[in-house]
Amino acid sequence: MVTAEDVRTIALSLPETSEKLAWGMPTFRVGGKIFASLADDDASMGVKCPQQDRAGLIASEPRKFFIRTGHDDRYAWLRVRLTAVEDTAELRVILEDSWRQTAPRTLTEAHPDLT
Repeated sequence: MVTAEDVRTIALSLPETSEKLAWGMPTFRVGGKIFASLADDDASMGVKCPQQDRAGLIASEPRKFFIRTGHDDRYAWLRVRLTAVEDTAELRVILEDSWRQTAPRTLTEAHPDLT
């Protein structure tokens, strides 16, 4: 099982990432935009996810992925239960994918190892 501290460590290891509190929760940003956030109970995180991909991810792994109905419906955002993430390698893949969707193109091009 991964922890909130694992999320923080991996997120902050990504290029030009910063942490900032918003809505009382830690958020992780690149280029001033949020790519991940920890829930206030540290049991889940939110990450960027194309809306057209969410239903498939949730259907394939409902213990791991979910959305907060009424909150995430119209945003390209997905929630991840940390207890369902297998290990830090899987967590890194999830966070890198979200980072790539958010980072400026020049930054993603400068870090092809993350794409």
